[in-house]
This record gives sequence, C-alpha cells and structure tokens, in this order.
Amino acid sequence: MPHIPEEVRRRMIRDDLLGSFEATIEQRVERYLEVFHQPITPNPHFAAASAECIKLYRDGYFLSTVMVTQAVAEGIRKFVVERTGTALDNNMNGQSVVALLCENNIISENCAAAFNRIWGSFRNDVHHMNPKIATIDFRDLARRNITDLATIEREIFDFKLDNGKIVPTKPEFWDIPRNGRIPVFLRLGP
Repeated sequence: MPHIPEEVRRRMIRDDLLGSFEATIEQRVERYLEVFHQPITPNPHFAAASAECIKLYRDGYFLSTVMVTQAVAEGIRKFVVERTGTALDNNMNGQSVVALLCENNIISENCAAAFNRIWGSFRNDVHHMNPKIATIDFRDLARRNITDLATIEREIFDFKLDNGKIVPTKPEFWDIPRNGRIPVFLRLGP
C-alpha cells in the first residue's frame, strides 16, 4: 500500500468522522432525550463513569452502555452501603444487599427494582464475555439500564434549589463542607 501523507490521512479521517456524525445526529438526539438524567450529582469517584454512560448510550454504544451501567450501579450500591453504615453479611449478593437497603428504608422499592434490573441484565455473561452475549438485544437492554440508572441517581442524589443553593434531599450522600460550597459533577448538556 503506498504511503499516504499524514495531512491527507488526517483529512480523510476528519471527513469520515464528520459524515458519520451528520448521518447519526438525529438518532443521537432522540436517544439523549429518551431519559431524564440527574443534571447535577455529587462528585464521588464514579461520577465521571456515570456521565460517560449517558454519552455511550447517546452515541449508540449499547454493549458498552450495559457494561458501564452495571459497574456504576454496583459502585452506587457500595457507596450507599458505606455512607449509611449498613452492616452486610459476607454471603450477600447484590440483590440481597439491595433488599436490605430497601427493608431499612434507605432506598425505595422503585429504586431497589431499578438496581435489581441492572444487576439482572446478564451481568455475569457480559462481564465474562460468555457466548450468550451474541444473543442479547443490547439496544433495548442499554435503554432499560440507562433509564434505571437515571432512576437510581435521581433518588440517591435528589436535591432542591433554595435561592440557587443546592439542598440535598439525602445529605448523607453528598460531601458538604463547612463553607456550604458543595463540590458537584455537572451534566447539563449532551
């Protein structure tokens, strides 16, 4: 293959990417609008990964959306357990932990159901790349998982605004310094 000058290759790649973006822009807008995402969250270690879930789904990376929503949901579940000081039995799986959080009125039944749907979204098959993944409709599964993750985040990280000030509904999940200036992760745009 003859050598293609870098300037020409760069232009070819740019044109290809631009064409792909223009051809898929309407589908991306529709996917972004399908889910009401929590626009502001605290800034724990998984905040960037959570925001990336939205972008993966928006851009049509459905298998990746499923994988990252599973990881983020597990991270949020662990975060909730740690922040609430919930004592766990070493033999508990993800669903039994969620059931305990619900029994202790830490999360609602609706939130628990969202956690469990994500946990049950072929987690082991996807995580281990088992042959079963070839039969899964990742488009529908990604939509359900991203919707469920939004449900979880809206409950756990709910807040009200009081004269422009964020007032968390569940302050135990927010790091609120003495000066009251809460570090947040903004997800205000697509």
